[in-house]
Amino acid sequence: MQETAERLLIIDDDEMFCHVLHRAMSRRGFDALVAHDAAQALSLARQHRPTMATLDLKLEQESGLKLLPELLALVPDCRVVVLTGYSSIATAVEAIKLGAVNYLCKPADADEVLTALSREEGDPEAEVAEHPPSINRLTWEHIQKVLQEHDGNISATARALGMHRRTLQRKLQKRPVRR
Repeated sequence: MQETAERLLIIDDDEMFCHVLHRAMSRRGFDALVAHDAAQALSLARQHRPTMATLDLKLEQESGLKLLPELLALVPDCRVVVLTGYSSIATAVEAIKLGAVNYLCKPADADEVLTALSREEGDPEAEVAEHPPSINRLTWEHIQKVLQEHDGNISATARALGMHRRTLQRKLQKRPVRR
C-alpha cells in the first residue's frame, strides 16, 4: 500500500455513513479518521493535522457551521467540504463564507466527496434550474435562514417567524422539500 500525505477527517454523527466513507477513502489511499462530535473532531484535528475534512452540517445537537471556524483555526490549510441532508441556500452560503471549499447534499458517494475536495474553482457550466423552487421549498429556505441568523436558537427563530416554537420544531424535524 502506498504511503499517503493526505489525511482525511470525517466528522459525522451517522456511524454507518462514517464507516462506508472511511472504508471507501482508505481504499483510495487516504489516511482516514472519524469523529462523531465536535469535541472528538477538534481533538483529532489537533493531534493529526488533517489536510482534508468532511463535516456534517447537523451533528446531533451541534451545528457543523459552529465547528467549521474552530477546525480551520486549528488547521488553516485543511480543505473542508460540508455535507448535509438538510441543505439550504442560507447554510451553503454560510459554509463557504466560513471557509468550506464546497457543500454537498447527502447522499454523496466517495467520488463526489473527492471531486468536491479537489475543486479549486467554481463551475460556470453548472446547470441552472428550469423551474423556480416551490413555495414549500422557499418556506424551508426562509426558516433555515432565520434559524441561522439566530444561531440555531429555536425559540428566538419561532418569535422572529411569528410561529409557535413547537410548530417550528415539527417543521424542522421533517426532511427538506426537494423542489
